[in-house]
Amino acid sequence: MQGRTAGYRRLIGIFTVGTLLALLQSASAPAADPRVGGFTPPGGSRGTELTVVLSGDRLSDLQGLLFYDQGIEVTAIDHDKKADKNRNAKITLKIAPDCRLGLHPVRARTATGISDLALFSVGALTEMEEKEPNDTPETAQKIDLGTTVNGSVRNEELDIFAVEVRKGQHLTAEIEGLRLGRALFDPFVAILDRNQRELASSDDAPLLYADAFASIVAPADGTYYVVVHESTFNTSGSYRLHIGSYPRPRAVYPLGGKLGDKMKLRLIGDVGGDSNYEVTLPKQPVARFAIFPQNDQGIAPSGHPFRLSEFGNVLETEPNDDAAKATPFTAPQAVNGILNKPGDVDCFKFKAKKGQQFDVSVFARSQRSPVDSVLSVRNSKGSAIAGSDDVGNSPDSSLRLNVPADDEYTVVVKDMLDRGGDDFVYRVEISEVKPSVVMGLPELRRYTDVVAVVPKGNSMAVVMNASRKDCNGDIQLDLENLPAGVTATVPVMPGNQSTVPVLLTAKADAPLGGSLTDTVAHLKFKRGNDELAVAGHLNQLSWLIRGQNNQLMYGWNEQRMATVVTSEAPFRLEIVEPRVPLVRNGSMELKVRAIRAKDFKAPITMNMAFNPPGVGSSGTVTIAEGENEGSMPLTANKDAELGDWNITIIGTIATDNGPVQAASPFATLKVAESFFTLTPKPASVEQDKSGEIVIDIEQNTPFPGKAKLELIALPVEATAEPVEFGSDAEQVKIKVKATKKTPAARHKAIMARVVVMIDGEPVTHMLGPIELRVDTPIVKKSSDKKAEAKPAAADKKK
Repeated sequence: MQGRTAGYRRLIGIFTVGTLLALLQSASAPAADPRVGGFTPPGGSRGTELTVVLSGDRLSDLQGLLFYDQGIEVTAIDHDKKADKNRNAKITLKIAPDCRLGLHPVRARTATGISDLALFSVGALTEMEEKEPNDTPETAQKIDLGTTVNGSVRNEELDIFAVEVRKGQHLTAEIEGLRLGRALFDPFVAILDRNQRELASSDDAPLLYADAFASIVAPADGTYYVVVHESTFNTSGSYRLHIGSYPRPRAVYPLGGKLGDKMKLRLIGDVGGDSNYEVTLPKQPVARFAIFPQNDQGIAPSGHPFRLSEFGNVLETEPNDDAAKATPFTAPQAVNGILNKPGDVDCFKFKAKKGQQFDVSVFARSQRSPVDSVLSVRNSKGSAIAGSDDVGNSPDSSLRLNVPADDEYTVVVKDMLDRGGDDFVYRVEISEVKPSVVMGLPELRRYTDVVAVVPKGNSMAVVMNASRKDCNGDIQLDLENLPAGVTATVPVMPGNQSTVPVLLTAKADAPLGGSLTDTVAHLKFKRGNDELAVAGHLNQLSWLIRGQNNQLMYGWNEQRMATVVTSEAPFRLEIVEPRVPLVRNGSMELKVRAIRAKDFKAPITMNMAFNPPGVGSSGTVTIAEGENEGSMPLTANKDAELGDWNITIIGTIATDNGPVQAASPFATLKVAESFFTLTPKPASVEQDKSGEIVIDIEQNTPFPGKAKLELIALPVEATAEPVEFGSDAEQVKIKVKATKKTPAARHKAIMARVVVMIDGEPVTHMLGPIELRVDTPIVKKSSDKKAEAKPAAADKKK
């Protein structure tokens, strides 16, 4: 205590030069889309109307904000004439009295695009701005209990606030820093008495990610100081500091409950002691459902994530640290416990029959508990039959239990580092295996969200992927709540595929606007004689803050896709639908037309939005300036998936405000089997001579007319005349001529390009490789008679 107090006195009076750490790292989005840096202030109190400044880039045509949750309304947008209107906008927000407390995800919508995701914080206390200077007790900013301060600190700076508290009154200071999603900012908060002695402090609170809270019961009437700084004095950042007498437990127990149940929770770790809290759970699932403890002194500014499920609760009965004392339950069920001391192990037992399957999942860190779980299942003899530590990027554990025999099994939970404490709460759900499907929007650019930006009178394409679990079958997607004037064309996703392109088209008279589109995946499949159906939704993770080595420090998951209608693009694209197939081991030049607005002549860069399985395309190709046609080279490998595929091409142009994109309507690309199979026989030729390559032909598909075959990638100065053959040919012979400069070697990269013309369009096959051995000429030795004649002639001359 003395050392910490002396340290504060040194920090208050003397500062040293620190090193700036990395702030929020983010990959750049497409330039026509706006970028948001954040709101100033970063939040407001519910039941109020306030003006905030939105900072970022490309905001000059800002039209509105797209909040994912209800309760916040934009009533006015005013670009600050004194500021760069491209980088700042004043927005008036009206926050409903019953608006959900905590963080609200939002995107900025402009006439040309939609921004990355940002967060806006809603509180329940009176709002106030931090005022400098406030870095010493003498200059501390005076505030009342029940105040939220919006402020910022720079590197080695301290912000100090003075508050009058009566003896026995609770004083809690909770800070939002990292959770605002703006910077890699790790705040520290402490409460000091009037003699600058620390009474409570916090760096990281597991409940609050890297944010913190400190609480005391005032030992006497008087002035208390709340001190805020960055934990290492090396980074700047904005914060919201909630100072009040509200309850602030560290955990709730249990961590979840059954939908619709009325239940009592235990609030753990509040400075005033543990207490009970009664709650009635919603009857239907609610996104981001949380428990906000409250009493007559106020309500906690941050909620406790609370899992809603179909299961009621079984609570551990201590002691239960081995199988003999395990808490019994009947599966499927949810069991709950607390690792209340270091080294604690909790056991739960249940009976199962051979052949049963269960998913056993721990919910702890995902619910903001400090537990880093290790999970195992053991049989009645104590042998482990399944185990799990971390799953993916989550410290929570999960496993699939395939019951090997009729027996009693024990579920064992512990902390990986054998830690424990009264807030080390966890929940384990032992559920029957159920099919599920989750849709995703795979990133086109790392760490950048995919959003749907559709120009008026035009189209745009996005690619969605599906993660099926314990089911298989075709998926039909329904896109609900599209913006006015927008329609979606969604092909069925075959059961053997996991990606599908989605084409969104806006009418020419569609109003500028946006919505949050729910993507519902419907899948039907058979299990035995039963026909089952499963529905799933989108799960999109926004990377808000990344640390060293691009490690995710803080992110946000949402279940709806941001979709907006923007102003017209000066071009449209159309694919000239091919009348012939792209064959396996073949290639095609896909023709594309550009319909340009009057006087628009700029180049248009094109790329395929979606390649059918086994089909490849050039990364980008360009329709040249002033030109109206281009082509996209396509190739198909030997295993390309056969069938008719919906394809679309995205065009991109550069404007003063950044790239603008539009997609062509769908066209059908037929992928077919090769018309024939070529099998070359071993061939060789001498330098400066001619030879012959013989190729056997196996016909796969009859074709009209003649196929023209030519060899490409021949060795240096080697030539071969093209040949033609019909659909009844069984063999073809090609004459090859080498020169003296043709390298003597085994040439293994020769390919046969075979073209069949159908309806005036080429069907191109690329078959091979073909090996040709080039030999050096054989030098004939002189006969023995000639060898003897030369010396004889010499002797005669002598």
